[in-house]
Amino acid sequence: MEIPRVSRPYMPGYGISGPEEGSGLLQWSWAAERLTAARNYWVATVWPTGRPHLMPVWGMWDDSTLWFSSATGSRKTKNLRADPHCVISTESASDPVIIEGMARVVTERPVLQRVTDLMNDKYMTHIDVSFLDPALNATFGVRPARVFGMRDADFMGSPTRWIFED
Repeated sequence: MEIPRVSRPYMPGYGISGPEEGSGLLQWSWAAERLTAARNYWVATVWPTGRPHLMPVWGMWDDSTLWFSSATGSRKTKNLRADPHCVISTESASDPVIIEGMARVVTERPVLQRVTDLMNDKYMTHIDVSFLDPALNATFGVRPARVFGMRDADFMGSPTRWIFED
């Protein structure tokens, strides 16, 4: 995975310390560990009308991509097909990691097999790749453009933003 640019996020009014104060800027490995360990993730999408939509999913972090699937007829799939911009957060509000990116649908069998293997390893399931049949389930990969993280124990001295795009 590429090495992101790191900085403090812009958070006016919250009393956030400078990048050398408090915990300082968090290491990318801190965020990657939480993305890997999270059991559930919150996926925020937008209806075509602009109304927000938020739903939990199982997901798998795979070095540079968060993978998840959803039924082809689900609201989040419809929303992501119309507008692939999304925000995904780990389930913990105490030490959150939040991804901003664009979801892409994948249908290539080797990628679907990789996602199936990741899911089976993480959730101790025995799902066959046919579960991710593109006619039934959309499989999404989200590569981060920006990621935010902060430690609950040091809210003012830990907020960190990693930028992956130019």
